[in-house]
Amino acid sequence: MSDDLNRILLKQHYRIYKDHAAVKLCHWMKESLMRQRSCYKQDFYGIQSHRCLQMTPVVNECNHTCLFCWRVQRMDHPVDEWAEPAEMLDALIGHQRQLITGFKGDSRCPAEMYEEAKNPNQVAISLAGEPTMYPYLGGLIAECHRRGMTTFLVTNGTNPEVLESLDPLPTQLYVTVAAPNEQIYRKLCVPKIEDGWERIMRSLELLPSLNTRTVIRHTLVEGWNLGWEQEYARLDKIADPTFVEPKGYVFVGDSRNRLSLSNMPSHERVMAFSNEVAALLGLEVIREKPDSRVVLIGQPGFDTRI
Repeated sequence: MSDDLNRILLKQHYRIYKDHAAVKLCHWMKESLMRQRSCYKQDFYGIQSHRCLQMTPVVNECNHTCLFCWRVQRMDHPVDEWAEPAEMLDALIGHQRQLITGFKGDSRCPAEMYEEAKNPNQVAISLAGEPTMYPYLGGLIAECHRRGMTTFLVTNGTNPEVLESLDPLPTQLYVTVAAPNEQIYRKLCVPKIEDGWERIMRSLELLPSLNTRTVIRHTLVEGWNLGWEQEYARLDKIADPTFVEPKGYVFVGDSRNRLSLSNMPSHERVMAFSNEVAALLGLEVIREKPDSRVVLIGQPGFDTRI
């Protein structure tokens, strides 16, 4: 990793391990500890926000350069030596413990929650980069499960062969579908690979055969990919996921150099999109979190908790 990239990431409050793995405190972890406000994943799925480890095994390796991505782009670097899963997980948990030390003793942070936060029981493999580019991904998920931790894996779907051979599968698998068709995909996701759209289609076709909870995430950017409900619903029908999760783009991180505040859709816009897609799929909107501009589509009456 270059000194410039390392300096940028540290300034953004990332903590790095072996040039390719990273952890960063989620906004909602801080909110949970200081104000007892939970993230949408707690409200939707029952995980505990203050016990979540938001990490990535590939902090700046990705085959997309999405306009809406918060990461610093065009500073990719070759990885000389990949960390083994157990040592990487230990190191990132250690980094997170250091990051939360400032909450200890604060009157707004319950002591019991602080102690629980030191021992995460949920791992969000989603912070930055494309995690399926980590060669020991199955081993990482197995190590998390061995320690009694649940796992949420978020992928852009461009490595279907990794998903097909992944053992074990994560507790919940997200595939981000940020475009209704290839034309918009190329403009918004700016892939570095020529066959990215075809690869995503293969991942969607694969999803029904995977024995785990699956989610299609639609990241919605006003003026770019919001609308086209029938085309999104057609893709969702191919994937037949457990849930569909439309979520509004948030104007944060390095995306502020590529997009503007006007590209953030209102929650009302996200809800209107979600209601139409749900109707086309024969499903319903079963949860919503306005302050995160996110909606959960699924079967009514389904127990969404992990």
